[in-house]
Amino acid sequence: MTVDEPITPEPILQLGLGFMASKTLLSAVELQVFTVLAAGGRDRDSLAGAVGLHPRSSADFLDALVSLGLLNRDDDGVYHNSPSADVFLDRAKPSYVGGILEMADTRLFGFWDHLTDALRTGVQQNEVTHTGAPFFATLSQDPVAWRNFLNGMNGVSTPLAGALAADFDWTGRRHVADLGGALGAVPAAVLRSHPEMTGTVFELPPVRQVFDEYVAAHGLSDRLSFHGGDFFSDPLPAADVYVMGQILHDWNLEQRRFLLRKAYDALPDGGTLIVYDAMIDDDRRRNTYGFMLSLNMLIDTEGGSEYTVADATRWLTEAGFAKTSARPLIGGYTAVYATK
Repeated sequence: MTVDEPITPEPILQLGLGFMASKTLLSAVELQVFTVLAAGGRDRDSLAGAVGLHPRSSADFLDALVSLGLLNRDDDGVYHNSPSADVFLDRAKPSYVGGILEMADTRLFGFWDHLTDALRTGVQQNEVTHTGAPFFATLSQDPVAWRNFLNGMNGVSTPLAGALAADFDWTGRRHVADLGGALGAVPAAVLRSHPEMTGTVFELPPVRQVFDEYVAAHGLSDRLSFHGGDFFSDPLPAADVYVMGQILHDWNLEQRRFLLRKAYDALPDGGTLIVYDAMIDDDRRRNTYGFMLSLNMLIDTEGGSEYTVADATRWLTEAGFAKTSARPLIGGYTAVYATK
């Protein structure tokens, strides 16, 4: 900053009041604004009627979405989805990421109100703390909510899966197993570009029905299988490449070391473990997204957090892996490749 540049409170105020923009998006997802507009543009009254807006709120709400870059409004007053909203926020598209936003709206938005409590106590602030009901056990009992959540998580993972499939050298690899891989976005991306390979998703049994639907829709039922189990207590499926994507950040240090050692022991010589997360830069200054996710892990898990690339490399080396290399992916995520 030069001497002539004024210091204003605007950046601080925008940051402090950022929850307003966040909730505007989350409400738009809940009201299915983007899904309605995916079928074609609508003027204000038509759109307000379709999604149930009161006349007092409709103009400012819809134009706020325009200002946020989520909607476009043409000279005739007709609203359209922005290109990114049309791809990622239309429930009818496989690229829909709104499931994770719906979960953020119904769960995380309220739990983040207890961030200060978590910072002071180190205790998670989710259902376990406030209602005594574990999130996944409860959610999996609601078929619609469960499917929306898994599809939303899969939508978030799909761009990462494409980046990983393109970045890693899969030459000579025969079978990839995604440990905790949800619907299988990563192996699906790999198998589409490597027809000689097969894959497995190792996940908790309640995921299977939605997994089967996803795999069938992508024509991979004969090459991508489901293996139900718990990676803490059950044997890992055989593979020459394991993937742990957005897994280690859920657990404490002892559990992370256990999982990495278990993967090392199960891999054949020359096998590779791929770990990816929103890893914090080693200088701990730049990856804001990683820091926000780490605070979310504070709120939503008993001992989880994000971690640095150096941390991951050290744990993998301690587990026995002879060679490691870190590669940036997209959106603040990093992959570490570790070979036995």
